[in-house]
Amino acid sequence: MKITREKLPASQIGLEIEITPEVTRQTYEQVVKKLAKSTQIPGFRKGKVPRPILLQHLGTNRIKAAALEEMLQDGIEKAIEQEQIAIIGKPQLCSDFEELIVSYQPGQSFTFSAAVDIPPKINLLQYNNLSVKAEEIKYDPEKINLVIDQERQQMATLIPIEDRSAQLGDVAIVDFKGVLAKDDSNDQESEPTPIPGGENSNFQVDLQEGNFIPGFITGIVGMNSGETKEIIAEFPSKYADENLAGRSALFTVTLKELKEKELPELDDDFAREVSEFNTLEELKDSLAERFRKEAEEKTKSNQHEALLIELIKYVEVDLPATMIEQEIDSMLTQTAMKLAQQGLDVKQLFTREVIPQLRERSREEAIERLKRSLALREIATRESLITSEEEISTRIAALKEDYPEENIDSGKLREVVENEIFTDKIMSWIMSHSSIELVPEGSLKAVEEKEAQ
Repeated sequence: MKITREKLPASQIGLEIEITPEVTRQTYEQVVKKLAKSTQIPGFRKGKVPRPILLQHLGTNRIKAAALEEMLQDGIEKAIEQEQIAIIGKPQLCSDFEELIVSYQPGQSFTFSAAVDIPPKINLLQYNNLSVKAEEIKYDPEKINLVIDQERQQMATLIPIEDRSAQLGDVAIVDFKGVLAKDDSNDQESEPTPIPGGENSNFQVDLQEGNFIPGFITGIVGMNSGETKEIIAEFPSKYADENLAGRSALFTVTLKELKEKELPELDDDFAREVSEFNTLEELKDSLAERFRKEAEEKTKSNQHEALLIELIKYVEVDLPATMIEQEIDSMLTQTAMKLAQQGLDVKQLFTREVIPQLRERSREEAIERLKRSLALREIATRESLITSEEEISTRIAALKEDYPEENIDSGKLREVVENEIFTDKIMSWIMSHSSIELVPEGSLKAVEEKEAQ
């Protein structure tokens, strides 16, 4: 067997494989013998069909096609082994199969072409002395009061109100029915369009802005129990349902009951009720520590993201199609798992019509993720960065101690932990060899939005 190889774009190797006359003849004869044993022809016992009748019954092209399938697969496998090629994915036949059937003659050599994807070579032009800006997330003590207030709100006792109208902070029990406001371009005599899911009875709503679409809560404020009122509200321009986004709506609302919240005293008893701490001071200290850590982690995450965005500017790599498709598969699988955990029906969301669109929309992100991953591994190789068994074991033990009741797959846990430690070690190296300017939270996003205008 003669093999000629050439380098192709997108990290592929082209193979031109020549099958010897002896192999083409032997394979053909072996296929004929197999078919003779398995083919049933009326008037003949299985395995006793004369060769001429068998060939006439099956047809030459069918036999040649069966022989070709064996030779092509065997030829590609031997070529990969002989050339010692590390492939990813499945080999691709480049020659036209129908043309091969026509040209193939048992006892004569024939040549076909195939291509295989291989791991890409990455050219990393620069990975140290990077200069970036990252937003610094500062600890906000006010978050402690917000969390404690939320807990108090949840533990509040609801007291019926009879002698005043609704105000912010109350709890209202309402019946409502919503329709879309008529567009000037529509027929003004047509029936109003009901809002999908825009009707409810005995609906309990906290009268706090942000709990409903803009205008609904403020419309209820000032109403009295038993009163019915028409309230105009407007769906946000970036509403999840695009058919409702930016549309005005008219709600007919009946206020059936009005209650006010009686909040529990903010003392040690409250702290013991909502947490494992004995005093309010201990609870506040714990929250402060938590929010400080969160701020530090978010700042660190912003630094990592800024460095990675800068890093891939210096990445040159010809990604093979197989690797991109595999990354897209992984992304869609992760998305499906998250949706399933939220109780959504994945089969209804991931239909045959939708999947191709999702794959295409995911392609750019998949390519960027691959570039990041390959760049980090290249840095680890150049700088001899590795994770030790001790680091992995220590981290796994800590996680199992924190979540003793969780049923965790040990193999998957190890894989995740090893990858996290490995990535963090590489990012720490990059950070220590780069210049990072911390800027106020929101400042970079403001600049991006201004540039996009």
